[in-house]
Amino acid sequence: MPLPDLLVLSMIRPDQMRQLEAAYTVHRLDLAEDPVAFLAEVAPRIRAAVTTGGRGITADEVAALPALEIVATSSVGTDKIDLGACAARGIHVTNTPDVLTDDVADIALGLILMTRRRLVEGHAYVASGAWAQEGPFALTSALKGKKVGILGLGRIGQAIAARCLPFGMRVGYCARSEKPVDFEFMPSPQALAEWSDIFVIATPGGAQTEALVSKEVIEAIGPRGTLINIARGSVVDEAAMIAALQDGRLGSAGLDVFAREPEADKALTSLHNVALSPHHASGTVETRDAMAQLVVDNLAAHFAGAPLLTPVG
Repeated sequence: MPLPDLLVLSMIRPDQMRQLEAAYTVHRLDLAEDPVAFLAEVAPRIRAAVTTGGRGITADEVAALPALEIVATSSVGTDKIDLGACAARGIHVTNTPDVLTDDVADIALGLILMTRRRLVEGHAYVASGAWAQEGPFALTSALKGKKVGILGLGRIGQAIAARCLPFGMRVGYCARSEKPVDFEFMPSPQALAEWSDIFVIATPGGAQTEALVSKEVIEAIGPRGTLINIARGSVVDEAAMIAALQDGRLGSAGLDVFAREPEADKALTSLHNVALSPHHASGTVETRDAMAQLVVDNLAAHFAGAPLLTPVG
C-alpha cells in the first residue's frame, strides 16, 4: 500500500522529520529551487501538509492542493494559515498548544527583569568600561509591589501571572470575559494600561487583535511603565510604540515579536530602553521537540482514523 503524500512547507525538528520520512512520501517544498514548478508537479497527490507559525499556508496554496486533508502546524498561532480556505474544503488544521506555555511565560518574565532592572544597559555599562570611568550605574525599579496587567488570560497569560506572584507583584488582566481567578479584571485594554506598571501582551494575533494596543493604550502605560510583548507584533501599533519610546511617553519595552520579522524596525535597535528577542520564546530544544512530535502524532491520528489530538476550531 503506497504511503500518503505529505508536503513540507517548513521543516520541523530532525528526529520528527525522520519519523515523517518513514511514514509518508515526503515532498520538500521548503527546499525546492523552483517552488511553483515543484508544487504544480506534486500537488495532485498531496494529502497532508506540515508547516510552522512563521510560514503558514496561503489560500492559493490550499487551492492548489485538491487532495489535501490536513494541515499540521508546529505552532500555537495560526494567523498565517488561511483557516477560512481550509474550513471551506473541510480540511483539518492542528496546532501545538500547551507544550510551549512554560517557555513563553519564562521569556515574558525574563523581559520584565531585563527592562525593569535594565540588565541590557547594565551589561553595556560594564563592557564599555563606563563603570570604572563614570562610577555606579543608575538605580533601577524593584518588582515587588508593581502592578502587572496581562492582556489575554489564556494558558500563557495565566502562566505569566503565576510567575509574577512570587515576586510580590499584583496581577490584573483584560480578557473577552471575566475568569474565575483572584486577579483584578479590567474591562478594556485602555483601563488595563492605566492600572498597570507593566503591561504584558499575551493575546492571539490575527485580524481581530490587530493594533489592539493602540497609540492611546501605549500612552496610558506611561513614561514610568513597561510594555512586554510575547504574543504577535501585529497586536501593537508599532510605529506609535517606537515614537513613544523615543520621546519618553513610554518608559521601556521588552519585545519577542515585531510587526515585520525577521527585519525588525532599525529604530528599535538604537533605543537604550528596549530589550529585544528574536521571536524565540518557545525556542528550547525540549519544547521544539515536543511541538514537532505533536505534529507527527496528529498526522498519525488522522491517517489512522482516530480523533485528532489538538484540532484548531
